[in-house]
Amino acid sequence: MAIKAGMGRKSSNKNPPFFSHEFVIQNHADIVSCIAMIFVVGIMLQPTQSLASTFVALRHNVSGADPNQENPMGVQYLYTAGWKDGCAVFFYTLICIIMHAILQEYVLDKISKKLHLSKFKLSRFNESGQLVVFYAMSFLWGLDLIVREQYIGNLQRMWEGYPDHPMIFLHKMFFIIQLAYYAHMLPELYFQKVKKDEQKPKIQHAVGGLFIIGVAYFLGFQRIALVLLTLHYFCECVAHAFQLVDIVDKEGKFAKLRLVHSGLFILTRFATMVLSVLTLFYSIDNISQSTRVLMLSMVFGLQGYLFFDFISNFLRSKRESSSEERAKIVVSANKTEKSKKQKKKESDLPEADQNSAQSSPKAAGNNVRKAKVK
Repeated sequence: MAIKAGMGRKSSNKNPPFFSHEFVIQNHADIVSCIAMIFVVGIMLQPTQSLASTFVALRHNVSGADPNQENPMGVQYLYTAGWKDGCAVFFYTLICIIMHAILQEYVLDKISKKLHLSKFKLSRFNESGQLVVFYAMSFLWGLDLIVREQYIGNLQRMWEGYPDHPMIFLHKMFFIIQLAYYAHMLPELYFQKVKKDEQKPKIQHAVGGLFIIGVAYFLGFQRIALVLLTLHYFCECVAHAFQLVDIVDKEGKFAKLRLVHSGLFILTRFATMVLSVLTLFYSIDNISQSTRVLMLSMVFGLQGYLFFDFISNFLRSKRESSSEERAKIVVSANKTEKSKKQKKKESDLPEADQNSAQSSPKAAGNNVRKAKVK
């Protein structure tokens, strides 16, 4: 599929100089796609095949075999975490940048043009639009893996045999894509020209996601991390979907959807903490105390931060709604006071002046009619 020039940013009539900041921003998707194609072409060439495949294919497989005459079905490949996964994360970060630009150019920009949003709402719409797609995809992917691994109704599988927890291909690819997506958020701050005062929460989101998922992945807690991430992504997907509805809904018909998200948020945080304690504190014995404390502190620290952010946003929305109501009351009071003053002025006039004031519009209309007849 051909990629438009300057995809992800609105191109201007003037062509910027080569390798300038504006040139890189306007054409970043094309530049990144060319870099990704170098690795793809490298797989096709014999001298560079082993090096390029380190970036594109998954490494650190511990078992598995291709189909042959003796075993037509082959043996499923199982993988562990390793240092070569960093190469795969780099390559799929490039893919995430390209997909981000495609989604922005061909979906979100076309929808936002029809909605005629303000700059503030447009920024929120683009952010939530990107995240809701990622969260929905990750939730469905994680749910499919949970069903495949038979975690539902058999929670013991999350900690049995630790630390010998090899992953199937889709399980490992899930974590590679998660790390790549959070890594791509950092260069997107430059490509999307995000203002400095808006960069801090986005950097915290990206670095926090990279750190927490990376620690859980490389320390061998992929199974419990998969379940907790699936729960988290379902809640976040619903939250950003409701935010998109709130941006589009100008009349406030769907304001009660916030109550649904509030209840779902609390249930998700409670389930996350219960599963974390059950797995990390009670069920897994053969880990060091420092590792146990690190994992539990990360989980509970994240839940505390999310609760604090949730309460802060709730109180801020309450203040904004109350200030809007007070502003409406003041405007209506001013209108009422003006109408009373106008009536009082008319009542203070003599009776003849009141009659002339009332008949003046009619007289003006009669004069206009007479002028038209002449």
